Amino acid sequence: MKTSSFMETYFNFEKVKEIDFLQATKETLYMTVISMILVILIGFTIGLLLFYLNRKDTLGHKIMYQVVSIVSSVCRSIPFIILMILIIPFTKALLGTFLGTQAAIPALVISAAPFYGRMVEIALREVDQGVLEAAESMGASTVQIITKVLIPESKPALISGITVTTITMIGFTAMAGAIGAGGLGGLAYYQGYSRQNMTVTMFATILILVLVFMIQYLGDWLVKKVDKRS
Repeated sequence: MKTSSFMETYFNFEKVKEIDFLQATKETLYMTVISMILVILIGFTIGLLLFYLNRKDTLGHKIMYQVVSIVSSVCRSIPFIILMILIIPFTKALLGTFLGTQAAIPALVISAAPFYGRMVEIALREVDQGVLEAAESMGASTVQIITKVLIPESKPALISGITVTTITMIGFTAMAGAIGAGGLGGLAYYQGYSRQNMTVTMFATILILVLVFMIQYLGDWLVKKVDKRS
């Protein structure tokens, strides 16, 4: 009897039919895709800036590198939930609310862009300096060096960084869901944990894992396709 009572309380499969998992999955994908577009753009800019500043020996460039590096490290180091709370005034001023999928995007971008920026910097540093110096000696412009040398030579590492960052982003969206952003994280917390229906939490967790495995598989496949060494 005790076992039956426990199962009925915490694992209610009938209530699962009432939950809109498809909508929650769409919300998670929406937050992830929109945020990752911005993260890739901003993160690549940060990484490129760090890479170029680090190559210069002047005092001004060194100071600028340290400033960008410190700001980047601070944003990466703040726990995501705390960051969401800290920027609530900014989010409300920007979007008019701090709840919902769109309201989670500023915090997601601020948290993940510096993380990807560091990965971009590491990827660019792995480019053969001989190739880079040869392009510079031939008079290639900065844009040409970026588009013709840096990006092609570091493409596998850049894609791998996007894969890791996207998976991290899904984890962030799950945490954001617990404080009103919706998605699978919100479903797991409000419809599952808060209502003591662990079946909903379990299903939401499985869907998150499926998304993670799919992204990891796609990322690994893309890396193999663009890697010249394979």
